Amino acid sequence: MIENAIPVLPVSDLPASLQFYVKELGFQVDWGGEPGAKVASVSRDGCPIMLSQSLAPAGGAWVWLGVQDASLFDQLRSRGVRVVQEPCNDSWAYEMKFADPDGNVLWLGTEPRTDLPLLDASD
Repeated sequence: MIENAIPVLPVSDLPASLQFYVKELGFQVDWGGEPGAKVASVSRDGCPIMLSQSLAPAGGAWVWLGVQDASLFDQLRSRGVRVVQEPCNDSWAYEMKFADPDGNVLWLGTEPRTDLPLLDASD
């Protein structure tokens, strides 16, 4: 029986990444991150992400984060988090992509908006 699946994002500097995830994204440190640590776990609203400085080259990973509404988009943008893709409305989600300092992509999405046209709709 599988109990859960937790993404592990490769990072180049664990202390700097922890600071970004906590201060900019609003996550909390669950464990790890002490001096000399190479792995830590952060979470927000019960959704964990692990950060690893040593398992793979930094960057290149993507994580989907389903959100209740698009208010988090504006919150992250106002904190200066790097936008990779502006909000767009597709049939599967109203979504926006951000990047962490190592280039890992945080793909946030909520239900498609009914007040906007769908980008992937065929004529």
